[in-house]
Amino acid sequence: MFTAQPATHRASSGANKVFVGIVSSIAALGGLLFGYDTAVISGAIGFLQNHFHLSPAATGWAASCALAGCVLGAAFAGQVSDAIGRRMVILLSAVMFLVSAVGTAVAPTFALFVVFRIIGGLGIGAASMASPLYIAEIAPAQWRGRLVTLNQLALVSGMLLIYLVNYEIVRHGTSQWNMSTGWRWMFASGAVPSIALLGLLFIVPETPRFLLLKGRQEEARKVAERIDPAFWDQLELQELQIMQQKSARNLLTSESRRIGLIGIALACLQQVTGINVFLYYAPELFKHAGFGTNAALIQTVALGAVNVAFTVVAMAFVDRIGRKPLWVVGAIGMGSCLCAVGLSMSLGYVSGSLLIFALAYMAFFACSVGPVTWVILSEVFPLRSRGRLMATATVALWIANFVVSQTFPTLDQSPWLIEHFNHGFPFFLYAFFCFLGSWFVGTKFPETKGRTLEEIEEWWTLKDLMQE
Repeated sequence: MFTAQPATHRASSGANKVFVGIVSSIAALGGLLFGYDTAVISGAIGFLQNHFHLSPAATGWAASCALAGCVLGAAFAGQVSDAIGRRMVILLSAVMFLVSAVGTAVAPTFALFVVFRIIGGLGIGAASMASPLYIAEIAPAQWRGRLVTLNQLALVSGMLLIYLVNYEIVRHGTSQWNMSTGWRWMFASGAVPSIALLGLLFIVPETPRFLLLKGRQEEARKVAERIDPAFWDQLELQELQIMQQKSARNLLTSESRRIGLIGIALACLQQVTGINVFLYYAPELFKHAGFGTNAALIQTVALGAVNVAFTVVAMAFVDRIGRKPLWVVGAIGMGSCLCAVGLSMSLGYVSGSLLIFALAYMAFFACSVGPVTWVILSEVFPLRSRGRLMATATVALWIANFVVSQTFPTLDQSPWLIEHFNHGFPFFLYAFFCFLGSWFVGTKFPETKGRTLEEIEEWWTLKDLMQE
């Protein structure tokens, strides 16, 4: 618990809300492209399989090859962002999204399609790290939670948008046209938001914290004064200089290593709660529950809509209630819903209950664990190593995503587990991790609501000293 109270110079009256809102929204377009490019495969995979005559293994690779790029993109984005800046990493991500959109749309062979999907994955991995990090460093403390959550809102909006784009493309074409050409337009559509982000980034400045880290004090001061003259005064910048030097000395200490490991654990916990089972396998789950193909697709769109709506709820409350209460309560709610799903499947009563509990689960995730995880990760790392530690946690998140996505079909189709749990076992497993996560966040993290990034860093330092 912090003992210091927020200083009066952090009052929001002098803050430039329009400027902060605009640059944060532009940075959040990286999140929109993240969601858009991740989910585009859901509508195209069946047509791809038929067009390239793919085996089941190749079909799985077509769906998951972008994840390999995600891991690599997130891994390198940390060092790159610490070297050339957060803004430049988002710009490079937009370039990779554009190349991927065009390349996958015109790829004459499956091998080239995979190459361009991996390039898109590089962009996804980099953007997933850089966009929330940029927003966290540009935002005043009193708005930081909701502005970082804006990135998550853009992400889920990107998913919902491509669900609708895919639906419209399929609806207006014949089966033969969709198999030969329609899927190409699904991927090509990603060029539009990519070009928009590339153009808008030219009016976005680098974060003052990064500029100060690189010794560019005058540039940092100018950007800081555009954000909030009362908050970002010269005294605050000088204080930050002292803090960054302290971070440099402590970069390899047990403090930084411990914070890094805790961040990795949090990133993994967000994924092992089972969210991607619903994002990637929802149509198949609803089909198994007895719904037709069209009904399953409509219900998947409903999940996407709930995801967007309750992310807005998170934006409204993350700076009022705080990070920890939202995460803890949300994880408990998710775990309870997953237990209900597992029990319904075990007993064979899934047709009506699955949709109800799946929507409730998505609502809890969207207003807590989903966006708040990114808020916490963007806040807790020391300045000097923030890019690298954020990248490491993001790599862990993508690896956990891959593990869950790859193991769910095996768990779901295991004859022994089906005999004893009737497809319910995976959901009991994910529920366990939800409850584990609620304990972990409740006991291992400070409440960061309303605190500057420098105060959060100081909290870790003081805690480390008390343990020595």
